[in-house]
Amino acid sequence: MHLLSGDVPRVNGQLAVSRAFGDKSLKSHLRSDPDIRNADIDTNTDLLILASDGLWKVMANQEAVDIARKVKDPQRAAKQLTAEALNRDSKDDISCVVVRFRG
Repeated sequence: MHLLSGDVPRVNGQLAVSRAFGDKSLKSHLRSDPDIRNADIDTNTDLLILASDGLWKVMANQEAVDIARKVKDPQRAAKQLTAEALNRDSKDDISCVVVRFRG
C-alpha cells in the first residue's frame, strides 16, 4: 500500500484500494472480506452521510454535516454537498447519499 500526498491509498502504487478488488495481479496484496461496524441510531441521530473520497478529500466531516442539516430534503442535501465539493475543485468522482432519520 502506498499513500501519496493528497491522494488515496493505492495498491502497489497503481489502483486505488476500492478499485483493486477483482484485479488478479493485485490479489496477493488485498483482503476481500469487509470490515463491518454497527452503530446505534437513537433519537439524537438526525442524519447519515455516505460519500466517496471525492467529497471527503475537500470537506471535513463537520462541514458536511452543517451543510446537510440546512437542507430538509435528503436528495437536495446530497446535491448540495456534491456541488460544494465541485466548488472546492474536487478532482475525483463524487458519490453522495444523505439519509434523514428525523426532522
